[in-house]
Amino acid sequence: MLAAVLLSGFVYAAENDTRCFELRTYTAAPGKLDALLARFRDHTCKIFERHGMVNVGYWVPLDNSENKVIYLLAYPDKEARNKSWKAFMADPDWQSAWKASEQDGKLVAKAESVFLSATDYSPSIAISAPSEPRTFEFRTYTASPGKLESLNKRFREHTVGLFAKHGMTQVGYWNPMADQKGADNTLFYILAHESKDAAAKSFGAFRQDLDWLAAKSESEKNGSLTVSGGVKSVFAKATDFSPMK
Repeated sequence: MLAAVLLSGFVYAAENDTRCFELRTYTAAPGKLDALLARFRDHTCKIFERHGMVNVGYWVPLDNSENKVIYLLAYPDKEARNKSWKAFMADPDWQSAWKASEQDGKLVAKAESVFLSATDYSPSIAISAPSEPRTFEFRTYTASPGKLESLNKRFREHTVGLFAKHGMTQVGYWNPMADQKGADNTLFYILAHESKDAAAKSFGAFRQDLDWLAAKSESEKNGSLTVSGGVKSVFAKATDFSPMK
């Protein structure tokens, strides 16, 4: 467990979290979303743990017209990840669960994965389940060419403190690992809110904050830090079996 320090109302990791994180997004085959979730609930998550994988969280988008499941795993490093997945795939319990669940067809139509490294300003990951359900927001920024370092600097020195000021819970901040697509221009982070309406209220106050306006102006003297249309947001809810809720 990493120690943490409190700066400007925001909890930072006292040391960098050097683990390998993997964000996986599955698109369920038509009519198979419930069966896919049941397989995670009844089998997959437990077998992941058996093989040293940390189940951080499992979510489905609020607007889930594409039948997606998003989940985040953590490993000591990339080598450990590969070893764990090899053992998982060969596990007799997984083989049995997989075959039984797919007797009437595959559950996953598409699987996407990206390996992530926590930024040096990312908080210690708190896998918690508050009594009241939260709405999670997955935000992806595509930096302008050569601007990822400046974007991270603005988050480190300004944005995270202002997010905390305006009541947003910050789950974590990551950049893709060096060998991944988007490693030179992508920032990914997760926020938690009381609701989607609460998120809109918090961001409305944040965008009008004079400290934010000053930081944004100063950081963008030589142009925007993100490409046009480079900020994407997806709202999601935790599944009933997600460790983080």
